[in-house]
Amino acid sequence: MIKQTMINTIKKIFYEPERIPLVFVRDKHFFPDFFVVKIQYRAITRQKLSLNNPLLFNEKLQWLKLYGQEIDCSNLADKYEVREYISNVIGDEYLIPLYGVWNTFDEIPFDKLPNEFVLKCTHDCGSIYICREKYSMDMDNVSKYFRKRLAYNYYWNTREKQYKNIKPRIIAEKLMIDESGGDLKDYKIFCFNGKPKIIQVDFDRFTNHKRNFYSLEWDYQPLSVKFPTDPNVIIQKPKCLDLMLELARKLSIGKTHVRVDLYVINSKIYFGELTFIHGGGYEIFDPPEWNRIFGDWIKLPKLAKKN
Repeated sequence: MIKQTMINTIKKIFYEPERIPLVFVRDKHFFPDFFVVKIQYRAITRQKLSLNNPLLFNEKLQWLKLYGQEIDCSNLADKYEVREYISNVIGDEYLIPLYGVWNTFDEIPFDKLPNEFVLKCTHDCGSIYICREKYSMDMDNVSKYFRKRLAYNYYWNTREKQYKNIKPRIIAEKLMIDESGGDLKDYKIFCFNGKPKIIQVDFDRFTNHKRNFYSLEWDYQPLSVKFPTDPNVIIQKPKCLDLMLELARKLSIGKTHVRVDLYVINSKIYFGELTFIHGGGYEIFDPPEWNRIFGDWIKLPKLAKKN
């Protein structure tokens, strides 16, 4: 039965990629990583995945998913455990203040938390709740949301090994607000073997999500990845950009590729997270030649490449 299911799915990959049931594939734990990665890549990018000779950024991210030695770094993907790494490498002063960490939602002592805070799951990507008024929280809905997220292993979503063995927990951090009084700009520095190459700035994330890209000299780059770019939005070069790049260098040394996410509030830098597989390796580049430019920056480890 399993064999026939796999055969039917393979047929859809090559003849009807737009009909591939991604949710079906992700929920079937009996499918091997290699199989799921190839299916999802074909379905989302509409391209055949080359692992023998990967050239594109997204292809090389899939290669790293399957064969990269350093991807099994759960402590750096864990939003709680990574704090120790940040403290040791660049210092405590770059950490967002932490209120606590708990195994379940019911353990959180809300009466001891301030009026504003942020809740995050430690083991996945995107599980976040921003509280601006504690006594207006819809506790039932928020608790249901976090119980569901805590029960889910994000590894099965894109088969990124760094998420597989993280202990599911919830952390509460200080709600950080910049000079605009709105959503924080998220500065994402793409680093390759300890060398920053390009900076992605996400803004209006909770209203009308956009992304602008900048060179290390802060020249706007005509590029969009997943979310639209807006050249008419003038994002000022951070006064502390040189320090941001230096911190990114330190945090990315010895790593084939990692995206270092930082925030800036009144010229003070705060660490966000480390991301090893940007967008799961599936986000679409426009124009597409940037996929190759990013890909050229990744120098894959000298391992026996497999197909």
